[in-house]
Amino acid sequence: MSEPIRPGDHGTTVTDLHRRLLAVGHPVDAVEVSADHFGPDTTRALLAFQAERGLDEHGTVDETTQAALVEAGVRLGDRHLYLHAPMFRGDDVADLQLRLGSLGFDAGRIDGIFGPDTAGALGDFQRNTGLAVDGIAGSETVQAFRQLLGRSAGRTPVAQVRELDRLRQGNPDLRGQRLAVGQFGSSGALISALSRILRASGAHVLVLDNPDEAAQATTANDFDAVMYLGLKIENSSHSQTNYFSTPGFLSEGGYRLAHHCATGLDHALRSSYVPPTEAAGRQVPVLRQTRMPAVLCTLAPPSAVVLATAEIADALAMAITRWLANPAADPDQAPPVEG
Repeated sequence: MSEPIRPGDHGTTVTDLHRRLLAVGHPVDAVEVSADHFGPDTTRALLAFQAERGLDEHGTVDETTQAALVEAGVRLGDRHLYLHAPMFRGDDVADLQLRLGSLGFDAGRIDGIFGPDTAGALGDFQRNTGLAVDGIAGSETVQAFRQLLGRSAGRTPVAQVRELDRLRQGNPDLRGQRLAVGQFGSSGALISALSRILRASGAHVLVLDNPDEAAQATTANDFDAVMYLGLKIENSSHSQTNYFSTPGFLSEGGYRLAHHCATGLDHALRSSYVPPTEAAGRQVPVLRQTRMPAVLCTLAPPSAVVLATAEIADALAMAITRWLANPAADPDQAPPVEG
């Protein structure tokens, strides 16, 4: 899409938006639908969808929201899924991954992207259930999943279990670790300060400043970083630390690192009397597409953040150090921040 769809717009793009919102359970008032108008009720429905999907809640249809609307409209069985370039994306892929993972087949992260891990797990499932091993989630394979419905309900996907196992076997020393840190907007000074501290401790730090979240994720993956930390400053009342999470799945490493960062930020901003930092799962591109534990810190309010730049850099460096020392530990049992 060329331009975002915004409140006040009319026409066929708004008609398509109304249709897609209805398909994913967020219908818009009939008056606005009949007029092909992006009015207050369209905004309400769109914000509800963005919140539900863990996206930025800005009330406009940018490329990320448009892609999410398209992906949310497909169900497992609507199309054949297989390893393809470009890779299939959608709720049907996420459903397939979750079913495979809950049955003990490692499809990788439940990210709704049909990649090599998902293809391998699908082949293993077909082999174990006596199906033709063609790597295609077609009608027979989908029917086999439906026949197994209920046997895996409530089970943690195997990819999540294995991530926690890998975290327990990690290197606890910061020295020599490959870390990726990304800046968005006006966080350059903070990223520079954080990078200096981490490098002084012996870490190899890759600084990313591409405004495209997906591009940052790709570069961090190519760097083979053990973790990614993104920073942006926004005009809000409180900070957030976000990790990747979808229904039925979360990144164990990201979840723990996010809580360490939240504790550190609260300590760094304690003299500014801002509300506590919220740690929450989201599905924004930089968290969805990174292949390592990843956290996106949204820092606020700007006035407090700018004045506490040095303290925040120290706190985030300490959060990373504490996480690396025991990345599988329950974040609620972490020792208190001193100072």
